[in-house]
Amino acid sequence: MDTQTRHALKGDKFAQATKTSVTWLSGHRSNVVRWAIGAAVVLVVGIGFLVFWNVQQGGAEQALGQALDIYTAPLALPGGPAEPGTYATVADRAKAANAQFKAVADKYGWLTEGSKARYFQGVTEQELGQTSAAEGDLKKVADSWNRNLANLAKVALASIYRQTGRDQQAIDLYNEIIAKPSQTVSAGVAQLDLADLYDATGKQGQAKALWAKIKDSDKEGAAGSIAAQKLAGNK
Repeated sequence: MDTQTRHALKGDKFAQATKTSVTWLSGHRSNVVRWAIGAAVVLVVGIGFLVFWNVQQGGAEQALGQALDIYTAPLALPGGPAEPGTYATVADRAKAANAQFKAVADKYGWLTEGSKARYFQGVTEQELGQTSAAEGDLKKVADSWNRNLANLAKVALASIYRQTGRDQQAIDLYNEIIAKPSQTVSAGVAQLDLADLYDATGKQGQAKALWAKIKDSDKEGAAGSIAAQKLAGNK
């Protein structure tokens, strides 16, 4: 078959395919139009959501940053003049930061920054002696899908449980972290906290066994070093 003939056949096939497409389109024009409109709407909605999400994300990051600036603001020197951006006491600073963290958590609770704000809300409530409120907020964060954040909240919750005589609940939380550690709270850190709880409640045998385990499993790490010191001091 020569080149001219092949080109002619290809042209015929293209023409036939085009004719078939046009015929199908004319018979299904309304469906095609609805599909095109639907696709356009989905695209617009998708773009709109991305724009909205980016705006909210930026606002949440800025608001959380401002709250953290307050939480880490310096304290005024005793007897010295009050300086802008300083607080007279830790309680004054915690109270001011708590209000900001609450505002961020309430407004952006569906974002990670909102969950972080809720965690710090609980922490500052604990610092202010508002144990019940702190427990409620920290529980919300402890149930978060974000393990890094959840484990931090569990450590803070365990501290509240220890302060209020609920040692078994604290033990349960430490064991949860040990089973599923994170970048923010390692298994070694949770084990050290658990060992300290045992030691403080008269369970020295369990404490020493756990310190020995940490020492052996983390020979070169900070947790292992602390465990070794604990063992040396509790002979």
